[in-house]
Amino acid sequence: MLKNTGKMVGRGRKARVFELLRSSDLNQSLDELCQLPAPKIITPIFSFLCNNDQEIKWRAVTAMGAVVANLAEKDIESACMVMRRLMWSLNEESGSIGWGAPEAMGEIMACHEGLAKEYTHILISYIREDENFLEFELLQRGVIWGLGRLARIRPHLLKNAVHYLYPYLESGDAMVRGLAAWTMGLLGAREASLQIEALLGDNAGVQLYLNHKLIVYRVKDLAEEALAAIKS
Repeated sequence: MLKNTGKMVGRGRKARVFELLRSSDLNQSLDELCQLPAPKIITPIFSFLCNNDQEIKWRAVTAMGAVVANLAEKDIESACMVMRRLMWSLNEESGSIGWGAPEAMGEIMACHEGLAKEYTHILISYIREDENFLEFELLQRGVIWGLGRLARIRPHLLKNAVHYLYPYLESGDAMVRGLAAWTMGLLGAREASLQIEALLGDNAGVQLYLNHKLIVYRVKDLAEEALAAIKS
């Protein structure tokens, strides 16, 4: 348990969040983070979404989901403000690139049904060329991972996303191809079977953050899993 949390200010607060994110016991860290005043730790967590250390970055994504979902149970408007802040970071007018924002949005919505119902269409819009399309492949990775994360928990909210995922199966970026296949498998996209089968010879390596762990797959592995999920 944390002691004297009210005394955490500025750098001390950010340092404590960092300490919790790199802890060997992530579940305990999440519990402790959720006990802290959300308005005081959202910004520190936000700053770690673009950390160069991939483990810290992904743990920040997980923490954002837990903290904002917990906040939403007490103050839904404040939770919506966090979602809008993430969305703004992906807007060109913000002057930032929004690294980690799509992943955080997907994680938050996987953790909270109300926020998912409100913002799923926004996450889908980032892969639509006729809407808020994100052209950077690194951001596309984040969006498609976010959709996959949400698909594991609330696939019923993503039925109209399958159509917009097709082009990503042929992306020049291996991570994008693999994540698109993974997400379509979770959505049971039987109509995409032929396109996914075309990836069975794709040996490119990709990293997938799953169950709080970074795991290395080949695109073909994710395609095989997707086809198995679709058939079942």
